[in-house]
Amino acid sequence: MRAIDFMQPGKPDVLQLADHPTPVPKPGEVLIKVHAAGINRPDVLQRMGKYPPPPGASPLLGLEVAGEIVDGDAASAGLKLGDMVCALAPGGGYAEYCVVPAGHCLPIPQGLTPLEAASLPETFFTVWTNVFDRAGLSPGETLLVQGGTSGIGVSAIQLASALGHRVFATAGSDDKARACEALGAERGINYKTEDFAAVVKELTGGKGVDVILDMVAGDYIPREIDCLADDGRIALIALLGGARAEIDLGQVLRRRLHISGSTLRPRTNEFKAAIARNLRERVWPLFEQGKLKPVIYRTFPLAQAAEAHALMESSTHVGKIVLEVL
Repeated sequence: MRAIDFMQPGKPDVLQLADHPTPVPKPGEVLIKVHAAGINRPDVLQRMGKYPPPPGASPLLGLEVAGEIVDGDAASAGLKLGDMVCALAPGGGYAEYCVVPAGHCLPIPQGLTPLEAASLPETFFTVWTNVFDRAGLSPGETLLVQGGTSGIGVSAIQLASALGHRVFATAGSDDKARACEALGAERGINYKTEDFAAVVKELTGGKGVDVILDMVAGDYIPREIDCLADDGRIALIALLGGARAEIDLGQVLRRRLHISGSTLRPRTNEFKAAIARNLRERVWPLFEQGKLKPVIYRTFPLAQAAEAHALMESSTHVGKIVLEVL
């Protein structure tokens, strides 16, 4: 099969199309003939040598795919050969064929193409487990999304808004702030020209938000603490702004604040399968009802993965970047 590989870590141009053996599924796994694969920030970090795959995972890039099940233990997840699915992959998605645990597959929502469906798994698995499971965003509570025009941000804004929550989001320009509002955010905040903490406190009458989805960290953390409501929660999923922060632990104590962090890729297959079941029951119907939609900024053929990575690193996109394989 053809797949994207790289001989050594580096800039996007290290990515090359190469021949690889077609993977063979083990018990509990399926082989997917890939129609499309989503690009995600962890792919970029892995290419740079900063995010090695967990033991046993494919060394190839790619954490989400959509396509046809052509082999493997599909029945273990109530599926069958020939089913069109999208799936969270442990790696190996930038290829013509990809092996994934059967329990990590979801049917392509009615009305969506495989290209659109390939943009969904990584972001919606991440948003669901962090915002709703870990941070426990509950009815009547508010959410602040940092990086609102990223793939994660677009998914979080849409999902929380569709479920009836007030959502605020930060972005790096006025145009991107307006894009957040078009997706369902009550207010997009240009973090380059506005103090997001002050804006959030004003919009909430001084109370602050209940949950913050944060992929920045660094010096954002003390400002996020300032704009959290009492009993508020920060769900930390990345460290784009740095791994260190100086915070007032007195506020954490007095106001019963909670800061949690998690990464999805190293979690067990059973953990991810449980998320898939929740998504199928709670989230996938929202696509079929038109309350959620894929937001794809640009697609590239598989051979142009380097150009796709360069675009992601530019941070000029709104939504997902997808590789078209078939």
